[in-house]
Amino acid sequence: MGLGLLGIVAATLPTRPAQADDAPLPAGLIEEGHYQAVLGDCAACHTQPGRPPYSGGMPFKLPIGTIYSTNISPDPVHGIGHYTEAEFARAVQLGIRKDGSALYPAMPYPSYARLNKADIHALYVYFQRGVTPQPVDPPANGLIWPLSMRWPLHIWRWLFSPSIQSAQLRTNNQFSDPILARGAYLVEGPGHCGACHSPRSITLNEKAQTAKDGPLFLSGGGVVEQWVVPSLRQENRTGLGRWSEQDIVDFLRTGRSRTGASFGGMTPVIVHSAHAFKEADLHAIARYLMQLAPARKETPWVYDPTTTDMLRRADLSQPGAQTYMDRCAACHRTDGAGYGTVFPPLAGNPIVMTDDATSLIHIILAGDSMHALPTAASAFTMPGFADTLSDREVADVVSFIRQSWGNNSSPVKESTVKHIRHSIPQAETPDQLPKN
Repeated sequence: MGLGLLGIVAATLPTRPAQADDAPLPAGLIEEGHYQAVLGDCAACHTQPGRPPYSGGMPFKLPIGTIYSTNISPDPVHGIGHYTEAEFARAVQLGIRKDGSALYPAMPYPSYARLNKADIHALYVYFQRGVTPQPVDPPANGLIWPLSMRWPLHIWRWLFSPSIQSAQLRTNNQFSDPILARGAYLVEGPGHCGACHSPRSITLNEKAQTAKDGPLFLSGGGVVEQWVVPSLRQENRTGLGRWSEQDIVDFLRTGRSRTGASFGGMTPVIVHSAHAFKEADLHAIARYLMQLAPARKETPWVYDPTTTDMLRRADLSQPGAQTYMDRCAACHRTDGAGYGTVFPPLAGNPIVMTDDATSLIHIILAGDSMHALPTAASAFTMPGFADTLSDREVADVVSFIRQSWGNNSSPVKESTVKHIRHSIPQAETPDQLPKN
């Protein structure tokens, strides 16, 4: 799940730089810049449903308050129309606004520092010449004082954000294989995957920013808006250890594969961004992820037919079994295998087996959707059961799923379900994403 170019704020000067409109452009540069914006997932954070493209206004609820993404259209008053290319690059890669103040670390400039000059140039040209100016302001940030002050962010930048040179050297010198090198650049740079999938410290910095920084990189980023961010490393049970390169490619391109489907914050990444990646880039990302060693040792998952046999005998004595048969089995089957890329499997699903069952509880309560995309024509929606199942019933069925088919994961408590039920953000479903 990425945070885009969050925080770029325009100054209110009377005119745009003359070269932004007057300089001739090489053929295809705007298209290349658009592709860089797709790789950077800019729209996911800067296009709020119901607002014009790139006009900002997307809320990000943080422990210190709410930040709203800014207008990054080329409007000269409300957007970034007055940014020179150097100022644009400084904001994107170093987290410094045109007026010299610092951006909040919700903006993943530690990752964007890895972007090369050609990609920054194309991105700048696209936002200046390929995007329609939008004369609208996002809501004001709602941060608590003194955390609303920006000057301490310069200290944060100095402590935790790499220089452009060091960031690029660290990412670019990892692999001699050109495919792996491209994958490293995409994942660690524009894709800024670590912004969600790497754990953060109490100071909100990523504990590891590249594969060179050790096994914490992409090992899972905790809980965001009551979704558990999974590991992208090679753990057998809770990571990508049983996924093939093609599984990862299919997932990024369509939001679904034989091993699972997107949910939560990953869905807008698929809808706005990953489905439009070039085929070679999808394979580069997948191949890079497959060479990341597991961050922790796990007993390999092995399918256990005991639950399947029990359900087929109509033995529903186990808590949660009746609810599973009534609410879940039609789509996910008595053997937990689901139906291909239509309904994901529950048997061996990494999200089912994580130590924290928050995501599974969240999906059962609120439901979720797989969007129709140019790369996957059909849309499928799982209904939420918050209004029809009690906390006890949800706890029982979640525990049943987590302990069946070899999943062998710990049960959940009724109190946990109750807490998550009251913590799920409102108006969060993927159905509210802009149509493609």
